[in-house]
Amino acid sequence: MFEVMCFGDSNTWGYDPAAGERYPREVRWTGVLQAALGQGYRVIEEGLNGRTTVWEDPVEGDKMGRRHLMPCLESQAPLDLVVLMLGTNDLKKRCSAPAGDIAAGVGVLLDIIGTSAAGRAGKAPPVLLLAPPPLAKLGAYAGMLEGGSEKSLQLGKLYAELAHARGCAFLDAGTIIRSSDLDGVHFERAGHRTLGEAVAREVTKILAGGKGGTPWRPGTT
Repeated sequence: MFEVMCFGDSNTWGYDPAAGERYPREVRWTGVLQAALGQGYRVIEEGLNGRTTVWEDPVEGDKMGRRHLMPCLESQAPLDLVVLMLGTNDLKKRCSAPAGDIAAGVGVLLDIIGTSAAGRAGKAPPVLLLAPPPLAKLGAYAGMLEGGSEKSLQLGKLYAELAHARGCAFLDAGTIIRSSDLDGVHFERAGHRTLGEAVAREVTKILAGGKGGTPWRPGTT
């Protein structure tokens, strides 16, 4: 059984921009991922509304991914793969983070995973890094995310460079889905389906085609 942990924010939790509630499990991209992968895989959802990479949120409280990540890795070990998608909440004006610093925050999380013993045989698990799609038309979040739209357009390129430098797999979600114009931040049902199916294709590539072979590691083919 391959164990795959998806660590992210409200888009991994499954926030519905139309209803303001959580999508059913089968609608969420993590649920689509589980269905596409099928037996032999267990997808672990670790999504939290408002989660940042390394920034404290003075309004919403304990949302820092850096603080949450290691406990999640340890509680879910042994893991065959970590799928990481964060950065959207770092765009909030109160974080005052340039796009380059947001990518650097992701780098801190990659370091935590890479130095952990949360994989098989006490080794670090491989990572599939996802760049979140750029913000769309902002409504109620316009004030909170003032200046964030321009920064969000830079994340795909910065994350790609980071993944290349760290030797991890990468998928730019912004090339296949877009954030909803209902709130500018979250994904609609079709986006969840498209993303889940795309991630499933990447996961099977990384984990030896899902056939029980040796998992991909940085520096291997």
